[in-house]
Order: sequence, then C-alpha cells, then structure tokens
Amino acid sequence: MRTIVKGEVPRRNTVTTMSESTSYTKYVDLQGLDFDNRFTAQLTGDPRTDNNRRQVNRAYFSEVLPTGTFSPSTLAVSEEVFSLLGLEHELERSQEFAQIFSGNALTYDMEPHAMCYGGHQFGNWAGQLGDGRAINLGEVIGTDGNHYMLQLKGAGPTPYSRSGDGRAVLRSSIREFLCSEGMHHLGVPTTRALSLCGTGDHVVRDMFYDGNPVEEIGAVVCRVAPSFIRFGNFEIFASRGELEELKGLLDFTIRNYFPEIADPSPSAYIQLFEKVVASTATLVAHWQRVGFVHGVMNTDNMSIHGLTIDYGPYGWIDNFDPDWTPNTTDRLQRRYRFRNQPAVAHWNLAQLANALYPAINETEPLQEALDCFEELFIEEWTGMMAKKLGLRDFSDPESQVLLSNLFAILQSEEIDMTIFFRSLAKISAEHDPTNKVPLADIQLAYYTPDDVKEEHWARLDFWLRDYIAIVRASGIIDDERVAIMNQVNPKYVLRNYLAQLAIDDAEKGDFGMVYDLLEMLRNPYGEQPEFEKWATKRPEWARNRPGCSMLSCSS
Repeated sequence: MRTIVKGEVPRRNTVTTMSESTSYTKYVDLQGLDFDNRFTAQLTGDPRTDNNRRQVNRAYFSEVLPTGTFSPSTLAVSEEVFSLLGLEHELERSQEFAQIFSGNALTYDMEPHAMCYGGHQFGNWAGQLGDGRAINLGEVIGTDGNHYMLQLKGAGPTPYSRSGDGRAVLRSSIREFLCSEGMHHLGVPTTRALSLCGTGDHVVRDMFYDGNPVEEIGAVVCRVAPSFIRFGNFEIFASRGELEELKGLLDFTIRNYFPEIADPSPSAYIQLFEKVVASTATLVAHWQRVGFVHGVMNTDNMSIHGLTIDYGPYGWIDNFDPDWTPNTTDRLQRRYRFRNQPAVAHWNLAQLANALYPAINETEPLQEALDCFEELFIEEWTGMMAKKLGLRDFSDPESQVLLSNLFAILQSEEIDMTIFFRSLAKISAEHDPTNKVPLADIQLAYYTPDDVKEEHWARLDFWLRDYIAIVRASGIIDDERVAIMNQVNPKYVLRNYLAQLAIDDAEKGDFGMVYDLLEMLRNPYGEQPEFEKWATKRPEWARNRPGCSMLSCSS
C-alpha cells in the first residue's frame, strides 16, 4: 500500500509551524482511512475560525488546526488499533504517518476541530472547559463497520485552552498510550490509543504545581473512541439555557450512537439516560474489580459511552487501601479515592440528569433512572467479585459474610490486591479444612510479612477454611474455579512504578521497556514467564517516589 505526498495546499485558517517559515497546511494521502465525519457534518460549528481563547456560544465545536512541531517521529503504535482502522502495518514506518499523527499534516478528508463542553470539577461547576489540548481529526469507519473518532492529545492550543499551551509531555503520553491498551485487554471499557509520536520539541511543565517548572520532552497520543462526547457536552448548553443546542446534541447522539432507541423525543432522551446510567455502573464496577483509580472523575471526564476516558493522574492500588488516590490535587479532600468512585459516578450522573431536564421537563423519570444506578452497580460488582473468588454468586448469607470479612482482612495489613486474588486461585479446595491452610502463596502478597502478627495469620487461616468450605458446598470443581478466577484476576497490570521505569528509559531515548510493557499488557491474564519479574509487589523505592505514588494533572 503506497502513501503519496500530495504537497502543501493553502487553507483558510492557517498556522505557522515551528519547522516551517510560511503559513500553510500540509496535506498527505494515507491510504486505508475511510472518513465519515458525522459530528462536524450534522452539528453547528463556531462561526469564528481564529484560534484565540474565548467563550464559544451556541456551537458544538470550533475548527482548529494542529500546530506543527520541530521533528515528528513515530515512537510506538498499537497493532490492534492499526488493523481496526484499516491501516496497512507498513505505514507505521512512513514519514507521512509520523507527520499526520504528530499534528504536522492532514489528509484531505480530515476536519480538525475542538469540542465545546463544560463540567463539574471536584464538585464545583467550572463553566466552559472544552478540548484545551485535544484536537479531533475526524471519524473513520473501522474494519468492523463502526465509526471511530481520531483525536490528537497534545497537538497545540485551541480556543478552549484557557491559559494552557495545548501541548503534552512524553511521561503523560506514555502513561496514556500504555494504559489505554492495557485497560482494553483487561476487559475494561476504554478509549483506545493508535499511536505515540514524538515532537522534537520541549514543553515547560510544573509537574506538582510547586513553583518548579522544568523543560520536558513533548509528545502526542492519538486517541480512538466511538466519540469523545462527555457529560459536560450536555452540561454546557443547559447551563447557558441553549435548549435548541441541547436537544440537537441529544438527537445527534441517539441517531448515531444509540439507534436502537426510538426517534428523538423526551421519552427517547430518558432512554438514553437510562443507558448511560447502566454503562457507567458497569464501567466503575470494572475499575473496582482490577483496582484502578481514575484520579480525576470530573463530569467533563465521563464518557456517555461508559468508557474510561482522559487518562491523567490514574493509578493502580498496590496495597489494598480504599482511601488511596493518585492525584496530588485531591490529596486532602480525597474525593476521587478508590472506595468513592461508585458514589462519585452516581453524583456525576445526577449532574447529567440536571443537564437533560430542560429537554424533558419531567423530574420523576430521570430520578427513577438515576435511582437504578446503585442496584445496577451492586449487581455488576458482586457478579465480578464472585468470579474473583471462583464462586457462582453471593446468594447465600455465608458467602456474603465471606466477602465482607475478606475486605476487613485486606485492609488490616499492607496486602497487594492484584497478587492476593491471583494467588488465591492456588489454594486447593481439596484441602482438609480440619488442618491449617498453607499460606506460602498468599504471603507473597504481603509487603512486610515478617512484621505481621500471629493473630492476623490465624484470622486469615480461619477465612481460608470458610472459603474452601463454601467452594466445596457450591459444587464447583477446582479446575473450573481456577479457570474462572484467572480470567478476571489479572496477573499483570500497569503498576505505577512500571510505567515510571519505562518513562525514565524513554526520556533517555530507550523505548525498549515501553514496547515490552505493551506486549505484556496484551495478555494480562496469561502466565507470560518472560515477564514474571513484573508480576511482583511495588518495590520499596517506589513507595513515595513522584510518578509512582502520586501524580498531578500536568501533562
């Protein structure tokens, strides 16, 4: 498959890039991408085309071009997403690919734009936000027949950038690229990542907002999702009383993403909300299943598709601490801590319901749909937890007590959540419950086993005997139980310290660990002996190191 450079063509709203002395947009042909730009074709854009920061009213998006960079290069790609979009794999080595997905060129079918939306941040209405460092290139029809929006994060300023420069740095871009793909292979609903590109530029960032800015290496990630419509897209129109635009977005969303719903009407809008409630409940249950903490669950970071979106200061809990948050901005309030994610999701859905109300004018059906969240979440979460323990369900009182006692044990010492559940499958249900249960495999999950008191080990032994008895009573044979558990309890996750080690190497020009982690994350439930060294507890040096324990929204 050939790529043909078609040259530079003048355009209406042009930019001068760092690597070019004249103002123009470079167009190239990248064969394989089949565009159908519904968002920009069916919705109204901002009439202004200048790239100046401003309030944008009665518009869904603003046209904006990516800003060119000094020396673009392709650093990594997702082979699966490449195939999904219909691209030939030899293109990943082409200069045209690097030019396009670093923001230095467009294809003729692309319609770059930034979306207008608002949002509640840390519980407070923040007004207009919008795509401040993300530029949507357009919608591609994938090989599966579905539409996918391509979005560059870090491709330069937009009218929504506020005081930011619209750029992203290598460290955060690596984290987003790897986690997007890792979450997909874990079975967690998520946006995907096509590519990670270097820019050749440096970006000034104050990582912890403590008055110590430094120059960092710039990068761009190409995100991929059915759409990047968020709760905040609806909130901004409701907040401004722009009812026509609110209904227009609802109609567009139903028509293109939820065609199973009847023709747009107030009852259809309620059905849409019911679906968003359900998919959000499922999403957060998956986060709790694998120990993922999003870190910044603002309403502008909540997808109407029930996807994990906007990977910023996320993290995996190592020792089971329900009050842990990876976000330095949230370290005092801990609003977005692990245990609070279901409650925050429910609160965010309430804000979405408030935004939809002007188009429906009925409170009761919205409240009824919202009230279903807790039941839906518990149903999803308990089903997942049953599988994590190799059980069919928690229908009997004994198994319910078993679960609550387990969480008490996990919180009583520093116990690695991922390793504990993976090791639990190694406990044989054929063990004689009158004898002590061998603890060697389980003890691997403890950070300081030598400091654990005998009373704790006795408590754990008692719990394990109850567990074995319940497994036996359920009639599940050991092989079946182990298979169930190993399909939902990952052996490998993107631990914070692993991502930081990969970043350390990449900043020195070595991307070997980035590639290895990407390969490892493709099969998180497999044994993968070649990656066994990464299926271990967080090392002590990473306990309080920046990037391993706490992160910020800086990118």
